[in-house]
Order: sequence, then structure tokens, then C-alpha cells
Amino acid sequence: MAAMAAGDEHAVSEVLRGLARHLNCLNEDNKATRKRALELIKRETIDKGLSSSVLQEVFSVLLKPLLKCLSDPMERCRETAITMITEFIRSVPKPEESLLYLMPCLAQRLGEKEILEPAEELRLSAVEMLTLTVEVCGKHLAPYLTEMINILQRTIVDPFPDVRRESCKCTINFAKCMPEHFHLQAESLVKPLMQTISHQHSRVRVSVIEATGAVIQHGTGKNVDDVLSHLAQRLFDDSPQVRKAVTSVVGDWLLHMRDRYSYFHKLIPLLLSGITDEISEIRLLAADLWKQVGTQWEKENEDEIKDKMNFLLTPPPFYPPGVERPGLGCRELVVRNLGKLVPAITHDITDWLVPTRVRTSQLLSVLLLHAEDYSTQHLQPLLATLRQACTDTERDVVSNCLAAAKLLGTFVPPVVFLKLLLDHVRTPSFSSHPWAPLMVLTAVLGGCSKALLKPHLEQIANTLTQPDVCQEYQQVVYLEQLLACVDVLLRQCESDHRSVSLQLLQVLVTVQSLSTEPHLSEKVRKQLVDAILSAGLDSVMELYRQHMGQLLDWLSASVNTWSSYSPQRLQLHIIVIQSGPVIGEFVSQLMPLLCSCLQSDRDLEMRMSIFTMLAKLLLDASNTLDSKGHFRDESETFLCDVLLPNLVWRAGRTAAAVRTSALSCLLALLHGGSITPGQVHPHIQYEKLSPQVLSALEEDSQMGRLLACRSLSAILRLIGTSLHPEALNKIYPVLLKRLDDSSEEVRSVALQALGLWLSSLTKDYNPELFAPHLQLLFQQLLLHLDDPDSSVQDQVLEILKKGSSVHPALLKREAEAVRNKQRSPLYCDQLLQHISSIPTETTARI
Repeated sequence: MAAMAAGDEHAVSEVLRGLARHLNCLNEDNKATRKRALELIKRETIDKGLSSSVLQEVFSVLLKPLLKCLSDPMERCRETAITMITEFIRSVPKPEESLLYLMPCLAQRLGEKEILEPAEELRLSAVEMLTLTVEVCGKHLAPYLTEMINILQRTIVDPFPDVRRESCKCTINFAKCMPEHFHLQAESLVKPLMQTISHQHSRVRVSVIEATGAVIQHGTGKNVDDVLSHLAQRLFDDSPQVRKAVTSVVGDWLLHMRDRYSYFHKLIPLLLSGITDEISEIRLLAADLWKQVGTQWEKENEDEIKDKMNFLLTPPPFYPPGVERPGLGCRELVVRNLGKLVPAITHDITDWLVPTRVRTSQLLSVLLLHAEDYSTQHLQPLLATLRQACTDTERDVVSNCLAAAKLLGTFVPPVVFLKLLLDHVRTPSFSSHPWAPLMVLTAVLGGCSKALLKPHLEQIANTLTQPDVCQEYQQVVYLEQLLACVDVLLRQCESDHRSVSLQLLQVLVTVQSLSTEPHLSEKVRKQLVDAILSAGLDSVMELYRQHMGQLLDWLSASVNTWSSYSPQRLQLHIIVIQSGPVIGEFVSQLMPLLCSCLQSDRDLEMRMSIFTMLAKLLLDASNTLDSKGHFRDESETFLCDVLLPNLVWRAGRTAAAVRTSALSCLLALLHGGSITPGQVHPHIQYEKLSPQVLSALEEDSQMGRLLACRSLSAILRLIGTSLHPEALNKIYPVLLKRLDDSSEEVRSVALQALGLWLSSLTKDYNPELFAPHLQLLFQQLLLHLDDPDSSVQDQVLEILKKGSSVHPALLKREAEAVRNKQRSPLYCDQLLQHISSIPTETTARI
């Protein structure tokens, strides 16, 4: 060994003797000389393969000149100097002996406010040299803690991205190699790291996150709050590698940070957020770390949770299928921190950034899956949060929160959540989003077990049928949620829904009455089919038959308050239309309701719409109102107490529209076969009916006049031959006026009515006695033989031919008088020819 040492000393002296001139050349003003000198020094030392002990001695001599070269104006000289120093540090056995001069020099070059090294590649090389120094010198750097921190503070925010990355690597190594000293000044690195954590290069962000993990892990633990918000933002980073780095760092803190128990409530959300990441690798990493955290916590608190470890290992009943239950330690960690986590969730779920709201809503489901029935303790704020989230415009937020609400339904007893939920369904907190409580209720019910929910079905259904709930709002979204709630109830009660079938039918009727949206109608149709199947019935008619009496009682309870804006009017329309022939079985119950809402002092528009509905039904009375023949028993009352009072003239366009709709109803009644000739008694009902119908022939409305003419025709068909001649003589003058009507259609129908009038004349009508009436009729008709419309002329001719059998002589005389005046000679000739063909015995008899 002594001989080797003597040989090394000789080698050192030889090397130094050969370097003497080159060292002197380093002080020359000529750049080329200095550059050549450095290259020759490198060739004689680093490149020559000298032993480490020789290099150690040579390095001690060369260190100061080389450090001086770090300030050389020539970049190539500085580069060569850094390379040589780095190689010396890597090769010598005691690199720590160089720290006395190396660290102050590096601190001067890199640790000042103004970084003196202008070349970014050389700054990178210098920091790489510093990283190497940390690796090989380790704890020997303790006296230079301040210099190291000053350098890293500057280089972490260096403009060159690679310098930042290398600085982060150096920080991690430095923190790990001397934690007992590092914590004294670790706090100083937090600010520059947070300034760099949002750097545009994802690799830089990853390095910063890893360095932050080391700084906090080996620091005092006081700066956790300073970095958490920045790390939370990186959970939304577009780069999976950045999100993975956050997950790893947070998991490591939860496992190894000395003061981790104080920060569980802040770190748990960050790690659990990784469980819902879109990248499977990150999800698996987060799940594995979380499992380790839970297991470690179990071991550390074994005595405290011994009873739970023995007795709470089986999952609760009705646990979500296909979901792995978290370990006891993981569940306990969430349970013990849930009180602090819920307010944070409530705050972040309304954040202005969509990604934050989406990630928060995902986290909520994960927390509830861990909390299980303990979430009951925080049910009120949780439900308020879910209602707020359901008003979000982002679909993912809403769907995630509904999944969380379903978990509440799984773990919280119905008697508890219904008390809170139903109150908000009745009185929504958000007037602009009244459907939010319904959305939450539907989701919670969907997660609840059928057995537990069954005793409460009637309470829920009764709430849905309250006017404030099912009739207050007409927004499509609200009605969709009502239907969704009905759908859940139908699925939950399966075949045993007798206790709520009436209420559900009421809701379905209401939804149809409030919306004309086709997709809503289709949903109602499907739910009606579901209700029918689950009740074991054959058709919708059967379902209505089962509940028609109760439905009519439901409507009758409020009939005195109805107006044109009342949903009950539309509900009545849906019920009587959809029930088909079933409504005919309940006419005795329906009539008082109709009589009440069709009184002449009730809302005009409401009466108009109900008359229009009744007209449709009466046209097909045998399949609707009169399917069992019961309406005929009530038709006389309906005619006198409902229709006639509404035909009385009142001023105003709306009143005229009501009279028109009442006339259409009267016409349908007369045509539909639900009233018999005997019920329109010529001496009672007709005396009440005829003045109203005859006055309606003078209506301003063309439709009113047309309906009045048709109604009069229907009356003549029914009871024309039973009318007294005096009654008949009151009809034709009014019809004659309509021959000059502005509407061709009204004129045509009036002519048909006159034909029916002539057909109604029996042997009780004495033509000689009532000749003046017939003369007036014939004269007016003959005038219209000269009408410009040929179809009117033809129709008048046919009516006159029919009238020729009543008083031929009178008609012949009037027709000849017209022909003599050269008016309508052709038609008059045809008429006279027809009169001539009438048998003389018929003429004599008349």
C-alpha cells in the first residue's frame, strides 16, 4: 500500500508538472488560449484514465482554477469547466472535500436574484452537477443547506423547462438524503414550486408535483394547506401522467406523512377522486393506495375498532349489486371525516368550473358508498346539495348526483328520508327549478328496497296527487320528473299497487292534461300499460272502471272553483275521452259535475271548452256517454238545465262563442241518438227550446247561424209532425230570412230546413186557414228561383215541388204571376208542369 501511495504521489507530481503551463494559460486574455488550455487539462486528467486517488489530489489543485473558469466570458470555456468538475466529482473518492469552494461558487452563479449564467444549456449542466453532488456527498451538504435552498429557489423557476425538471429531481434527492436538516428550510421551496406547478409542459408539471411531495413529506408539515388547492387543480389536468403523479403523491402522504391524521379530511378527497378517473391505470393506482391507507389505519387503530372488525364485516342488506364493498379502515376514515367533507362538497358542487362540479359529483357517490348508513347523520345537507346539483346545466353533474341519491335510498331508512324529501316536493326551494326535489326523490326511491318502501307507498302517492305538486307547474321537465316518479313507484310496488293505483292514475291524467308534448303522451301510455299489467286488468277501460267513481269525486270536490285556467277542466277532458264507454256507466255522477261547471254565470271560456268536448262525445253517444242507455234518462235535464240557459243571448264575442259551442252540443245531442222524440216534448221542452234556437238564427257568427239551422232541421226531423201549426208558423219566417244570408252554406242548410218544415205539415195544418202563411212562403221561394246561383235555383224548385202538394192552387197562382213578369220562366214552367201532374182527387182532398 505504501509503495502504491508513493507511486500515486509521483503520478500526481508528474501530472501537476505537466499542467503548470496550462494553468498559467487560463489567466491569458486570449479566449482561444484559455479554451486550448482547458481542453489540454481535460486531456491530461479526465481523459487519461488516472486512478481515483490521483484524481482526488489533482482535483484539489484544479478546483479553484476551474471554478474561476465558470465566470469565463467564453461559453465554451465555461462548458468545459463544468464538464470537468462534474467528472471529477463523479470519479474522486472524497467529493465532499470540494464542497467548501464548490457550493459558494454555485450559489453565486445560480442562487442570486439575477442568475449569472446566461446560457440555458450550461445552467442545465450546472444543476445536473449539483444533483450529482447531492447523490455522492449526501449528509456532507448539511452546512450548505442555505446555499442549496437559495439555488433551488431560483432554478425551480428557471425559464428553461429542462432546468426546472432537473431542479425538481435535485430537490427530491436533497430532501431524502438529509431530512433531519432539510425540514428547517423546506418551506422556502413551496412558493417557487407552486409558481411552476401550472407550467405549460406536462413533464415539468409532473416533476414539480413529485418534488412537492418530497418537500411536504420531509418538511415541517405546515405547508400542506398552501399546496392542496394547487394539487386539486392538477386533478383536472389534461395529461394523465400529471393526474397519476398527484394520486401517487397524495397516497404517499396518507401513508407516510408524520402529521397525516390532521390532514385526512383534506387529503382523502384528492385520492378518492382518482378512483373515478377516466384512465384505468390511475383508477387502479388510486384504489390500491386507498386500500393500503385503510389497512394501515386499521392496524394503527386496532384496539379502537376491535368490535367493528369482529361484527361489521358482512355487507348491509340490499347492498348495490356488482359493487365491491370498501374495507373497514377505508369506511371508518370516511365516516370519521364526513362531517368536514360534506360542507366542502356542497361548496365545490356549485363551482363556476364545469370540471370541478363533475369531479365533485363523482366524489360524492364514492363517499356515500363508504359512509353507508352513517350518511343519515348528514342527510339534510346532503339532500340540499343534491337538490342544488340537479339544477346544473351540465348533464354529467346531474347524472352523477342522481347516482349518489340512489345510494342514499339504499342506505338510509325510508321513514327518515321521506320526512325531509316530501316537504321539499310540496314546497320547492328553487322556484326556477321546481323539478329538482322530484328528481332527487325519484332517484332515492329507485335505490330503496321494495320491502322497506312498501309501507310508505301510499304516503308518497298522496303527496304526488296534491294540487301543489301535480298541478302547479307545466314545464316539460317538471312533468317528465312526475312521470319518472310514477315509473319508479310502479316498479317498486310491482303487482301489489292497489293502494296507490288511484293516485298514480290521477297523476298520469294530470300530466296528460297539462302537456301536449308527444313524447310525454307516449310515456303516459306506456305507464298506463304497466299499471294495467301489474293490476292484472285487460285494458285502460278496466282501470278507469275501477276508479271512475273516485276520479269524479276528486274533480267534483273543486268544481265550484274551476275557471278556464284550471287544470281540472283538462283532467275531466282526459278522463271522459280516454275512458270511452266506461263513462256511460257513471252518468248519474257526471251530470251534477257538468251542471255545476256549465251554469250560465261560470267562466265563459271554460264553458266553451266543455261544450266542445261534450259535442264530440254526443256525436258518438252509444260508445261514450250513452253506452249503457243511462244518458237518455238524464238528457231531458241536460237539455233544460244546461244547454238552454247557455243559449240565452248575452253581449260580447266570448259569450257568442259560448252560444256557438252550446249549439254544437245541442246539434250533437239531437243527432247522436241519445235523446228521443218523446223527450223533446212539443208542449214543454220545445216551447223552451225554440225561442233560443230561432234567435240563434240571427247570430253574428256564421258558424252560430249554421249550427242553429242544422239544429232546427234536427228538431223538425225528430218532432216536426208533432208540432202545433202555430208553432210551425213561427219557424218558416226566420228560415226565409236566412235565404239571403252572406254564407252560401247557411243558405243551403236553411233551404233544407224549409223542406223539412213542409214535410212536417200534417192533416192538422189547414191550408185554407193558413193560406196567408203559405202564400208568403211561396212568394219568397219563387223570388229565389231567380237566384244567380244555379244550385240554389235547383234546390228552391225541389222545395216548391214538395210544397205543391200542400196548396197546389195557391202555388199555381203565385207561379203564374211570377212567369207573367218574365222572371225565371224556365223554372216556373217546370213548376207549373209539376203542379198540373198532381191528381185531381188529391187536389180536391186538400
